Amino acid sequence: MAKKQLIMDKALELFAKQGFSATSIQQITDHCGISKGAFYLSFKSKDALILAIIDHFMMKYVSSIDYLVRSEDDKEKLLYEFYHLCFDSYYEHSEFAKIFIQEQAHSLNDELIIKMRYYSQLIEESILYMVEKIYGYEVEQMKYDLVYCIQGFMKTYSELFFFLNLQVNLDTLCKSLVEKTNLLAAYTTIPFLTKDFVQLMKKPLNEEITREEMMMLMDHALDEVEGEIERESLTLLKEELWNPSLSRALISGLLENIRHHGECQAIYFKLRHHFSFE
Repeated sequence: MAKKQLIMDKALELFAKQGFSATSIQQITDHCGISKGAFYLSFKSKDALILAIIDHFMMKYVSSIDYLVRSEDDKEKLLYEFYHLCFDSYYEHSEFAKIFIQEQAHSLNDELIIKMRYYSQLIEESILYMVEKIYGYEVEQMKYDLVYCIQGFMKTYSELFFFLNLQVNLDTLCKSLVEKTNLLAAYTTIPFLTKDFVQLMKKPLNEEITREEMMMLMDHALDEVEGEIERESLTLLKEELWNPSLSRALISGLLENIRHHGECQAIYFKLRHHFSFE
């Protein structure tokens, strides 16, 4: 076994018993039967070791999902197999996941946040591919909402494995979620998430959207919006971005005019922030 893999495996055993914070590098090296120098040749710190373990699990998990959704040609089986793979992975690695969730407050840093968002986006892309593959153009308007709902099912039902320690009939759970997902795909008619909204969600939390990006979103919305009031409001707000001249009361009214239109949801929240209404 390679030294890095040995250290990760043995460290996991200690983390499961003691948690991240209570486990020292000395304890890890003693458990591995190696020197501290050998440890530091593989990992710069305990945090680097934890990140490497997360990478190990997440790359395996993400790759398995992506391979499944791209290789399974039976659309009737794909969704069931997707849920089964996800929950089977949760069950297999539930101890580590439980420790990570319970102690993440002690180990959260910018690198970890960026890493987890990266893996989350990879999974989201695979789910979107699967949704398009199974349901096709019939869910074109709803596909981003459907992806979000599937992610919600995964997150909510994973608590059965992580926190409640219940004996779950995985076959029944997967069939139940397939039925729920198919019902959402067949009967949901009011979209909330748009492609532009999703792209904004992917931006780093501390990164401001530029004025040019807002203009692009508004141009897209103007192409989609048919209502005269919404179109005129968007046009006036677009002009206000370049040449500020309107009162706050008028800007507030224009924002309210576009607030409930599906194609304007993304730009509405960004404009509120830009014009300092929150």
